[in-house]
Formats: sequence, structure tokens, C-alpha cells
Amino acid sequence: MAPAGGGGRPGGGPARGRLLLAALVLPVLLWTRGARGQGDPQRGVILGMRLASCNKPCGMNPDGIIFVSEGSTVNLRLYGHRLGSISSNLISFTEVDNSEALHNSTHCPELTKDLVVQQLVNVSRGNTSGMLVVLTKFLRRSENMKLYALCTRAGVDGPWQRWTDKDSLLVMVEEEGRFLPLWLHILLILVLLVLSGIFSGLNLGLMALDPMELRIVQNCGTEKERRYARKIEPIRRKGNYLLCSLLLGNVLVNTSLTILLDNLIGSGLMAVASSTIGIVIFGEIVPQSLCSRHGLAVGANTIVLTKFFMLLTFPLSYPISRLLDFVLGQEIRTVYNREKLMEMLKVTEPYNDLVKEELNMIQGALELRTKTVEDIMTQLHDCFMIRSDAVLDFSTMSEIMESGYTRIPVFEDEQSNIVDILYVKDLAFVDPDDCTPLKTITRFYNHPVHFVFHDTKLDAMLEEFKKGKSHLAIVQKVNNEGEGDPFYEVLGLVTLEDVIEEIIKSEILDESDMYTDNRSRKRVSEKNKRDFSAFKDADNELKVKISPQLLLAAHRFLATEVPQFSPSLISEKILLRLLKYPDVIQEVKFDDHNKYYARHYLYTRNKPADYFTLILQGKVEVEAGKENMKFETGAFSYYGTMALSSSPAVPSTQVGCPPGKRNSLLSWLSDRSPSHPSPLSRSASLSYPDRVDLPSAAPLAGSSNQLGSSVLGQYVSDFSVRALTDLQYIKITRQQYQNGLLASRMENCPQFPLDGCTICTENLAEKPELPMVDETTTLLNERNASLRRASPESAI
Repeated sequence: MAPAGGGGRPGGGPARGRLLLAALVLPVLLWTRGARGQGDPQRGVILGMRLASCNKPCGMNPDGIIFVSEGSTVNLRLYGHRLGSISSNLISFTEVDNSEALHNSTHCPELTKDLVVQQLVNVSRGNTSGMLVVLTKFLRRSENMKLYALCTRAGVDGPWQRWTDKDSLLVMVEEEGRFLPLWLHILLILVLLVLSGIFSGLNLGLMALDPMELRIVQNCGTEKERRYARKIEPIRRKGNYLLCSLLLGNVLVNTSLTILLDNLIGSGLMAVASSTIGIVIFGEIVPQSLCSRHGLAVGANTIVLTKFFMLLTFPLSYPISRLLDFVLGQEIRTVYNREKLMEMLKVTEPYNDLVKEELNMIQGALELRTKTVEDIMTQLHDCFMIRSDAVLDFSTMSEIMESGYTRIPVFEDEQSNIVDILYVKDLAFVDPDDCTPLKTITRFYNHPVHFVFHDTKLDAMLEEFKKGKSHLAIVQKVNNEGEGDPFYEVLGLVTLEDVIEEIIKSEILDESDMYTDNRSRKRVSEKNKRDFSAFKDADNELKVKISPQLLLAAHRFLATEVPQFSPSLISEKILLRLLKYPDVIQEVKFDDHNKYYARHYLYTRNKPADYFTLILQGKVEVEAGKENMKFETGAFSYYGTMALSSSPAVPSTQVGCPPGKRNSLLSWLSDRSPSHPSPLSRSASLSYPDRVDLPSAAPLAGSSNQLGSSVLGQYVSDFSVRALTDLQYIKITRQQYQNGLLASRMENCPQFPLDGCTICTENLAEKPELPMVDETTTLLNERNASLRRASPESAI
């Protein structure tokens, strides 16, 4: 039977037992957590620890324990409650022997100094997590790993409590890769950095030295530069092999440097940054700046190191270099053409030691093949030239000397028709008084006329001038413009001086130049023009100016057409001097208002006249005969020959001569002349009417001492000659003609003996006596002949 009052709900006993057990266990748990948190429910509580990051190798081992490297910074993630109230001085670590001894005690006997707690950072908003920064120190040499456990305390003065679970353990292991001592590690990094700079500098310095430049330095550099160039040239000729060796060495050193820095620093990012900065500054910028300026010296002084690395990298660099030679061909050396060389000289002018004149000469020589003779020639209209029919009298030769040119083109008809070249030295033996025709000189010397085309290059022109054929050339071109056949057109002249001036880029001036430049026609400042009139006898200067050609024509006409002036009586040289004598050539200005003016008459009928006339230019009217016949004549008609033909006979006797000696005018003249008289010179007068030492009496009388006209009788013309236009004519008096005869005889007999009795070898008796003809009859006959020829201006 059940006890009274013992009834109730079924199962009530076991439920009450479980509640009682929970009430007993809960205080134990709370006490345990309070022991970890020092029993203060308001303080922070750490519930766990995880590895967040580190700067060296770290992680979790197979047992689930955190391991870190020595000498690293470790970030640990803490989990718990109210972590914001926990400071870094409430957390530390202690060293334990192994993980099994961890559960023996919760007391931290000694805190370790190998792990330094820095600070608790990055606490979350709920204060449930934070980042603990811990620095690990290096292990001793005999240690390769250590085990540490987390220790915490509730307050600054509270005891340290060690965690006993596996999550609180941390293993510090020896750092991997420290196979070298620190000092050797650093020294090796410095050596690699220096090698990186050497390879980089040599790559720029040696490869920038062209083999052609090295050869030039060997020939014209200083002694030190020559020695450096001789060392470098053999390996520089192997361009691709040298390039491959230097690049392989540079890459090898740079990669090794990065690895060593990473091993030393322990951070890949820091190693990359450090190696980049070190290589850029000390391996690239500094050495390349140095070698770009002193590449020759640096390359020569490091030639042994370069050869060593070429040998070291031979297995790899040589095959690559041979492949490059096969694919790319041999190295193209630096070669400057004409334009580049000139531009280089201009650009480097501030830095080289060449003066401006030297640079101009170099530039002019380089431009010689780019310019043609047309660019430097003297235009044809600016050239000094002479007509081929010119006469070399004093005026012409003075004009030649005043021009200052030594080579003068000779043209015929027009300036573009150049037929000869006259050299001034050809005139050395030419007497201006002889009025030698220019053709006589040019035909004698026969200098070749050198023609060149307008597009001839200056270097080719210089080579032609150097051959010595001529230093003056005529520039011409083929003109095929318009209708008709092409023809050669003369453009101008080019001389050796023009080419030289183009080379030196400057004008060459001598004492006779009138222009600084033939193209710009700029005159020389303060240039005194030479006056050659001092060499000319002013007394014998012609008062009436005629052309040398006309004078020469008159001379030849008289010598060949007028018997009184034939060379057998009067020499051509004396005749030319006679024509140049003052007042021999005269002119008449015709007055249209007074046609019968007395000055218009050259001869008047029944009036004496002792002169001969030859019309050079103009027209005259001749009135002759009893019927007063009139007709007109023109140039090269002459009158008054009978006035000259009344020459004296030879005297029968002479004073001081033995009987039987043949007398002559010259032997008679020798009595009153020096024993050795000189021929009639240029300055001597041909007309001496008042001289008393020369006999002037007619030898017909035999006793008179004067050779005048008192005894001979004057010539009286039986015709009149009147000017119809302006005239230029030759007027030779009887006295002038007789003096010309005497001068010709003295020229043929240059010496007279002292006794005055020796006669000339040229016998006067052998000379034909001039016929005495009636001049009126001659004029009429000539008139009839002219009428028959229907030419009123034919020469009489």
C-alpha cells in the first residue's frame, strides 16, 4: 500500500534531479570563466586566437599550431568580449617545453622576451575581435625552434594566467634562406650593384663608340686616346657578341641582386622596391651619365672585365651573336654624307676649335660637287672683252691695263661669238706706236678657247683648270627654245679664281680689282684708278680722235696706193708715226648756213699749197679744168701729191769730200750731225721748219744752206676741193714728208763715219725718180673712171 499523502504527478522525481544537477554545475562553469577573466564580469574576456598575417613565412602546422619566422612582425586576431577594455600590457607569452606540459599548470612562471607585444588595434564595434601586433626576435644559433603559450591577466597588478588549450600555442622557427652571414650578404649586394652599373655603362659607352670613330681616334687623337682606342677596337669590331655578353651579364646581376635583397629584407614588395631604386640610380643613371661622356676611358680601363664576361657568357652569347649576324647582317657603321657632315660642322661650331674661315673653307669644299659653273660665272654682259679687229695702240692697251684682267676674251661681230683669248703677257713685246692688229698677236700665240656647259659641276671644272690648259672657260648651253635648230648660246665666263673663291667662301681681291664680286658688281671702296697717260707723249697726241681701225686703214692705203708713201721711200713705221703726229689728222665742221665758207676749202685754184691731203670721212666737191667741171668724191680720195714730189736733187759737191766721191743727201747731212746719230725716235718731231742745223736750201742752187721753198718754187693747184659735209682728213706738209724721208734713210743707215764721205749702201740713184704728172689731168681721168663705175665715192 502507498503511504498517505504520497501521491503526485508521474515522473516528478527525475525532473527535479536534473534541475538540481544544473544548479550545481552552473556555478562551477561561471567560476572557471571567472578564473580566466579574474572573476570580474565587467572586464574583457579573450576567448580565442588566430593568425592573421606576417611579413615572413608563417602559417599553421599539421597539428593546428601557429608557426612564425624569427625576426618578423606577426598580426594575431583575438576573439572575446569587451576587448576594447584590454590593453597590450595585459597580454604576453611564456615559453613552454612541449604541448603536453601545457595542461599541468595554468601558472605563468616566467614571461618570454622573444615575443614583444606591441599593441591591440582594429577592435571591432562589438568589442568581440581585435588585431594584436607581435614582434618576434631572432633565435640563438643553437636553436631552430621554440614553443610559446599565451598568458593574460585581469589587471595590471594581477597574476598571469596561462592558457591550456591548443589555440593559445605559437611556434617560432628559424628563418629560411639565411645561408650567408649578414656582412657577406650586404657586401655581395654592393658588388652586384657595382657590376650592374658597369654593365649598363659599358653597354652605352662601348656600343656608342663606332669602329670608324675608333680608327679615326687612333690616327688623330691624343696619345692617351690612341692607347684607349687600340685597346677597345678589337672587341668593338665584334659588335653583336659584345652586345650579347654585356646584356646577359647585366640581366644576371640585376636578377641576383633582387633575390638577395628579398632574402635580406624578407618582404617581396620591399625587395622589389629596393632593387628597383638601387638599379635605376646606381646601375643605370649614374654609370650611363659617366660613360656617355668618358666612354673611351671607362671602356679601356675595364677591358679585362669585359673580356672575362665575354668568355664567361660565351656558351650562350656567341651563338646568339652569330644568329644576329646571319639575320641582321654585319653592323652598319656610322657614315656621314655631305649634307650631314656640313650640318654636323655647323651644330658643333660652338664646341670645336675651328675658326669661321676654316669652317667656310670646309663647307665650300663639300659644296663643290653640288654647284655648277652657272652659279658662279660672270654674266656675259659684265665681261670685259675686245673686238677681234682692234688695233693695239696706246688707247687700247691702256684700256686693257686699266681693266686689271690677265685673260681677255676676243670676240668677232658680237660678244657671244668668242674666237680667241688674249693674255696680257702676250703684249710684253708689243709697241703701242706700232698699232699692231690684235689678230696678229692672237694668231701668233693661238691660245685655245675652252668651252664648258652650264651644268658642269665645280669639282669637274677645278680638275680641268688643274690640267693647265687654261684658267678661263666660256660657259655655254644648248638653246633649243623656239623654232629652228638648237644652237650654242654663250652665257658668261668662269675662271679658276671664281672656283677658289667658292671654295674659301670669300672674295679674292688684288690691287687691280675694281669689283669685290663680279655677280653683285659691288665696287671696291677707295680704289685709285691707274692713269697710264703719263706714258704717252702729250705733244704727239692726236687732236682729232679717230678709231684705231681707221688709222690702220689709212696707213695701209697710203703705203700701198700712193707711190710717194711706198715702203721703198718711207718706212711703214715712220709713216705710222707721221700719221700720229699732231695736226696731221684734221677735221672740218661743215656750216650749212655758209656753204662756201673759206674754211670749207681744202685747195683753192691758183693758190699755192705745200701739203698733201687724204679724205678719211665725209664728201668733197672737186672743181677742175678750164671747163670748171665738178664732181663729188668721198673717203680715201687724195690730192696734192705733186706738192710732195718737188723733192730736191742731190748736190754735186760736198765740203770735205774728196773728188770722185758720189754725193748723197745723207752724206751731206753727216757734216752737220754727230758721228753716230740715233734713228728718229718716237718723241722726235717730224717737222722742224726753223731748224738751222739741217740744210733746207734746194740743192738745185748748190750754194744755199736752207732746205725751203724759196728756190724750189711753190706748188700751185689748178683745182679746188670744197667740203660738202663734216670731214676728217689727213694733211701732210712738204716739210713733214721730207723729214719722214730723212728719218727713213737714217733708219736704213744707222751709222755715219767721221769723215762724212761714206755713202749708204742704199744708193739714192738706184731709187726710181717719181714721175712728174699733171695733177689736173689725173683728176679728170679719175673722174671719168668713177663715172664709168657709177660710184661717185671711189678712191682716187
